[in-house]
Amino acid sequence: MTYKIVCPVENNQVILNLPPDFKDTKQVTIYVDDQIDVKGQKLEAMKMAAQDPLFLADIQEIGVDFDSIEHERYDN
Repeated sequence: MTYKIVCPVENNQVILNLPPDFKDTKQVTIYVDDQIDVKGQKLEAMKMAAQDPLFLADIQEIGVDFDSIEHERYDN
């Protein structure tokens, strides 16, 4: 059986209560995946960038650059 749960880390420890189906199980394999935190950090950085005037000015400048070449035709 596969059981997936997201657990909080406190004092660099994780406490996991197994469901009743695991009652007679003598051994389990644990995978530690911190991707949740990485994804959360990236989302927070993107939220901050959406409010950053310098970042928004850069994006606008890039948009202007691409507007000037967007309608160019390339004849072979």
